[in-house]
Amino acid sequence: MEEWKMRPIGYIRNSYSDTGQIPKGLGTKHTMEGMLEVLPQFEPGLQDVEGFSHLFILWVFHETQDYELIGNPPTDDRPHGVFSTRSPRRPNAIGLTVVELIKREGHILHLRGIDMLDGTPVLDIKPYMSSIPMEKLRRGWLGEAEKRSKPE
Repeated sequence: MEEWKMRPIGYIRNSYSDTGQIPKGLGTKHTMEGMLEVLPQFEPGLQDVEGFSHLFILWVFHETQDYELIGNPPTDDRPHGVFSTRSPRRPNAIGLTVVELIKREGHILHLRGIDMLDGTPVLDIKPYMSSIPMEKLRRGWLGEAEKRSKPE
């Protein structure tokens, strides 16, 4: 199997010290504010980022030790494949989160919508862009679980 070496470009700073503090489940809204401290040598790469309202953050589940291919997410009582969930227990411990960019101060990005632990290593930042209209998006088993959880 091929392997690639990656290094962090920065670290998340917020008040989540334990995964149990991070909201999970159906209808969860991530409102945590915090910062992404980009390492000084990567600051030039932030040029023009403040023009975007939202960013993709690629990061590492740095406290995960192993993985499972089938699991029960907290949002459903049925098992699902890891690639159809946001489980941290993945073959490659990579996370992806869309955050709102509040403001930039030099090499510090102030963010809202963080769902990572304090000290989480960040691998990359990309501007959020989607041309997919809402009516074309499908939410798979998650949409079905949401329907089952709503009282009729």
